[in-house]
Amino acid sequence: MTLMDVLVDFARTGRIGPLRCGMALSEAEDLLGPGRPHPAIRLLGPDTDGYPYSWDGLQLVITRHAVSGISIRLSPGSAAALPSLVLPESQSYEACVVREQLLTALDTAGCEHHVNDRLTFGRQSSILTRPADVCAVFSLPVRDNHMLHQDRHYLSVMHKDAS
Repeated sequence: MTLMDVLVDFARTGRIGPLRCGMALSEAEDLLGPGRPHPAIRLLGPDTDGYPYSWDGLQLVITRHAVSGISIRLSPGSAAALPSLVLPESQSYEACVVREQLLTALDTAGCEHHVNDRLTFGRQSSILTRPADVCAVFSLPVRDNHMLHQDRHYLSVMHKDAS
C-alpha cells in the first residue's frame, strides 16, 4: 500500500482502514495506541469536545468520546508521518502530493470529486469527494521550503467530518 492508495481509499470511503467517524475513542486507541490529546483537552479534561487527538499526521476529532472527524495532515517537502496501522513505513513516502496527481488517481478509481468553492481562494484550492464527503485542501508551497515546483498546489490536509 502506498500513500496515494491510502488517500484515494479515504476519499472514496471516508474511512482510513478500520478508522471511521462514529467509533469510540477507546476503540481507536486500542488500534493506534494512546493519542496525543490537544492542549485544550489536557487543560479542561477528557469531556472537552471538538478537539483532536493526534498520532503524527493523523488526527481524530473527538466529541462525546467518539470520533467526529478524521484528518490526514501532510507537510510537503518532508516525509509522511502516519501511524503504521494507516501506512506501514510511512516515513519512506514523501508528503508531496500534487493536486493533479491526486485528481488523476481519484478519476482512475472512479471517485467523483468537485471543486469546493468554500475553501478555494487565494493560494489554496479544495475539492470535495462524493459520496464520502471527504475534503482535500491544497496550497502553493511557502517560498522557503525549497519545493521544485513553486507554482503547483500540494495536498496539505484531507479531512472528513461526521456531520
